[in-house]
Amino acid sequence: MIKLNTLAKLSSFVGRTFAVWVLFFAVLAYFFPSSFVWLGKYIVPLLGIIMFGMGLTLSAADFKEVFRRPKDVVIGVLGQFLIMPAIAFGLAKGLALPPEVAVGVILVGSAPGGTASNVMTFLAKGDLALSVAITSVTTLLAPIVTPFLIYILASQWVPVNGGALFWSIVKIVIIPIVLGLIIKTVFKKQAEAGTQVLPLISVIAIVAIVMGVVAGSQQKIAETGFLLFTVVILHNILGLLLGYLFAKLFKLDLAKRKALSIEVGMQNSGLSAALAAAHFSPLSAVPSAIFSVWHNISGPIAATIFRRMGNSNSEEYDIKVNDKNVKA
Repeated sequence: MIKLNTLAKLSSFVGRTFAVWVLFFAVLAYFFPSSFVWLGKYIVPLLGIIMFGMGLTLSAADFKEVFRRPKDVVIGVLGQFLIMPAIAFGLAKGLALPPEVAVGVILVGSAPGGTASNVMTFLAKGDLALSVAITSVTTLLAPIVTPFLIYILASQWVPVNGGALFWSIVKIVIIPIVLGLIIKTVFKKQAEAGTQVLPLISVIAIVAIVMGVVAGSQQKIAETGFLLFTVVILHNILGLLLGYLFAKLFKLDLAKRKALSIEVGMQNSGLSAALAAAHFSPLSAVPSAIFSVWHNISGPIAATIFRRMGNSNSEEYDIKVNDKNVKA
């Protein structure tokens, strides 16, 4: 028990300081690429571990929101799969990006929401239940929607095999999540205890993915670093802004606007890195690696700004009630 408590505390600390670890080890991999390039071979299984952990944390309550307020969830899912892909395509065209970089940016834009968005929504005093529901739904839709978007948007730069992308997402996202759900159902107590160390495992996995991508593309990053960072930062900031405005367009309240902004702006960059490594080129995975670093810097900044905006009393009540439902 003492060991588990110690691990849980370490896991919590590492989870809170996620951005620091990702940034530190990304820099380390950049300056010592030969020591970490071998990690590139394990990107797909590492993401599978992260998705398995997501399966352990999912519950029926996460999907109740879909039926309780379908309009809000549909608006969020549409925002996720319309805004970021459109921004990615616009940046690729407008900045005349090299083909490999253009595909990498589109991969990030076409990915579903990442679980880090749920943490940032909570810190922002946004609608956490809505954020969790959107992340869950977009993740389950990813095998169909993500390959379709990549095929439509990226085919003019490189050949895209939609069927191969579909099966990759099924294998590295859906199957691990289903296995996590099964384990949670069969071994409920053990699974609940294990979730205490999930942040630590997820951070190690994401850090390893980023290190593998950075080490494998160190020379290309050196050549196009400024362009890559500029595109990724613009992509993320525009996603946060347009996600907020998209929610406002549909007259959603402030708590929901916060959730939608963060949900749209923060992507599952681990998935896009895995798809790039498996189906495209090492350079195509670099925007995902940079996005992993950057959105864990911009996310807390956005959450801090949103938190200071406050909510109405009724919104605060709804958030508390929904938060309890999510954890139930």
